Amino acid sequence: MHLATLDWILIISFFVIFLVIGLVVAKKSGKNTQEFFLSGRNMPWWLLGISMVATTFSADTPNLVTDIVRQNGVSGNWVWWTFLITGMLTVFVYAKLWRRSKVLTDLQFYEMRYSGKPAAFLRGFRALYLGVFFNVMIMASVCLAAIKIGGVLFNLEPWECVLYASIVTVIYSSIGGLRGVIFTDFLQFIIAMIGSIWAAYYIVNLPEVGGLQNLLSNENVSDKLNFLPDFGDTNTLLVLLIIPIAVQWWSVWYPGAEPGGGGYIAQRMLSAKDEKNAIGATLLFNIMHYALRPWPWILIAFASLVVYPQLTDIQAQFPNAVLGHDLGYSAMLTKLPAGLLGLVVASLIAAFMSTISTHLNWGSSYISLDFYKRFVKPEASEKELVGVGQISTILLMAFSALLALVLSSALETFAILLQIGAGTGLIFILRWFWWRVNAYSEITGMAVSFIVAIVFNFVEMGLEPYEKLVIGVAITTVSWIAITLLTRPTDTKTLANFYNAITPYGNGWKNFKKVAAKANISLRPSHDVFTIDLASMLLGIVFVYTSLFATGYVIYGNVMGATILIGIAVISAFFIFRLWKRK
Repeated sequence: MHLATLDWILIISFFVIFLVIGLVVAKKSGKNTQEFFLSGRNMPWWLLGISMVATTFSADTPNLVTDIVRQNGVSGNWVWWTFLITGMLTVFVYAKLWRRSKVLTDLQFYEMRYSGKPAAFLRGFRALYLGVFFNVMIMASVCLAAIKIGGVLFNLEPWECVLYASIVTVIYSSIGGLRGVIFTDFLQFIIAMIGSIWAAYYIVNLPEVGGLQNLLSNENVSDKLNFLPDFGDTNTLLVLLIIPIAVQWWSVWYPGAEPGGGGYIAQRMLSAKDEKNAIGATLLFNIMHYALRPWPWILIAFASLVVYPQLTDIQAQFPNAVLGHDLGYSAMLTKLPAGLLGLVVASLIAAFMSTISTHLNWGSSYISLDFYKRFVKPEASEKELVGVGQISTILLMAFSALLALVLSSALETFAILLQIGAGTGLIFILRWFWWRVNAYSEITGMAVSFIVAIVFNFVEMGLEPYEKLVIGVAITTVSWIAITLLTRPTDTKTLANFYNAITPYGNGWKNFKKVAAKANISLRPSHDVFTIDLASMLLGIVFVYTSLFATGYVIYGNVMGATILIGIAVISAFFIFRLWKRK
């Protein structure tokens, strides 16, 4: 596979633009930690929302969706579509709470919500656990996508792919901070969307695919079009729909879809100008992430089933590539013409860079603020902390690149991360609204879920993946709730300060209010209305799902189905804005 001169001009031009953006914002971003890690807390909702979408549009995402569609059809995407429920909960309940906390990182929350040595331990340990271990796993998965794309398109060795893909990203991430990441995300998202839509259109109309109608009627594709799994196949229904909706969305911690918000999503909300901008950003993110973006990838996955119906067909064409169903996406890109190929390659590079740059800035914020400043050198200057963040950026990228060389599948990594976080999600939902949740609750949930994941991955028990997930959730949830009830709550003063800063609603603080009254501690009243927030969340879920499937029906040529779903989406949007005005 050879790129034409026009392709190289496009690719190099985008690299130069990203570097220039990093250099332009470097001076302001390097002033202090608030500028470097939170872009001065002055970002508008639309820029933050697009940045979130760009971050989750990583180079491995089209590969993951292709893997899912080739094996389980469109309905297989419910394994990640169900995280929309988590997303809408974050939009209408948690976005404003995070912004009110005014913390620099979501890990600083621990010493705001809990007290004593357990809170300090939790903050320090999770700084390394999430900022290094989890973060490196995620970035390695993204680097794996770069390896597969580079192997197919350029015949590069794996080490060459991760080296070339990392250099520019590390440079602008380490000098531009979050502001540089957000500004480049905006451009990267535009490039990525244009590239994926244009590529899908061209590939669907290839002679060997034969256009949209021939594609959808092809025997390798026609049984993979349904939005819902076959209700007659109990096992598939459990795996793809029932377990994700009934258990996965609230119980599993996964970066970008954390129950209650967290990670780089929390970082974006903390960077917003105010609560309304935090809510608007997360709403825009969820609409674009779930409703608008998946279909070009799904169409290319369908086309790959026509051209390469079996893995052996891909292997015969690309004998040196790391084999897997996710390779179908990269394989189809080799058929693009000069110019379009350069744009698509640039879009994939942009997708890679947007995800990696966010994870580098997010992870380095944990290392610099939550570990180095908190436990190593509390008196460190702002300049020194920014320097630690920059060094951490380089090291995190190096570790991720090395790990990527031993991975083989994006879907495999996705499953591992889900299992490790199984059972912890409910803690992150309830810790805002149940005063009895304490540091020991989180320590227990984190430790038990990790141990269970290790046992399931190294001890053969004859269990299906969904059975492992459900059992892991049950064991972890019972364990942390038991420890919560057996240990003392956070001290009254810390809880009162937290309550007065956040003013959460709900009956979960009812008993604490009695404790505070006996201690003569005054608490601020909450002005949030739970019924309005819950109704907004449910309407948001309806709006996004109907928009997602309406788009699918338009592509399938089902005019009646598309019209009905569009009507429901419009009505849902109308009532969301009506409720929003009442707040």
